[in-house]
Amino acid sequence: MTKNITANPLQTGADELERLALEEIVKRRRFDDSVTALVVPALASDLAIAMAKLGCRVTVGDEAARRKSLADLARTAGLADEVAFAEFDFAHPAENLPGEPFDLIVIRRGICCVPYEQARHAIHQLLLRLKIGGKLYLSILGLHSELGDGYAGAERILSERFCELDPRMAAKYDIPGPVCLYSERNLFTLLLEAGASVLRTFTSTHGNVKGIAVRV
Repeated sequence: MTKNITANPLQTGADELERLALEEIVKRRRFDDSVTALVVPALASDLAIAMAKLGCRVTVGDEAARRKSLADLARTAGLADEVAFAEFDFAHPAENLPGEPFDLIVIRRGICCVPYEQARHAIHQLLLRLKIGGKLYLSILGLHSELGDGYAGAERILSERFCELDPRMAAKYDIPGPVCLYSERNLFTLLLEAGASVLRTFTSTHGNVKGIAVRV
């Protein structure tokens, strides 16, 4: 039996990129009940639950310590069969993930925590886990956001930009260790060099950059 689709998926507290991903699920389910998605990392798991409520089968990739909290949340929501968990690390992506190939992949954060070449490789590998025509939704910390204040890598080329934040910013946002911050143009370059067809990029009101790409 086909599950009911939530009337208004925008009533979730999701940001603009995530709302677009939710809308894509609604569109795809009009033609195919078996829509699948990957969300990395879990964060509060709100997006995964919202996707599952729309009838999408969701795999959440994150560190092993998040498995139980996600399982409890999915069970409480009555969605234990629709939400799966897989250990995931951008530096060493798993060879197989439950549910692949996916219709959608949403990367909420984390790709900045590896150098550019590793990020490019990780995005390329994730694209291969999409169906042809599947979409990738990517959110990245912005070079021109508040995080860029005092950032030592601001003047470096993208391939060499992997530095620690200014100590004040690192403490404020709890981001220890080096990161690679991106401009909107840098994001376009990342997606293009990873082998994606870029549909759209934009910058949020907070200065972080977002992109949507498709596997062709």
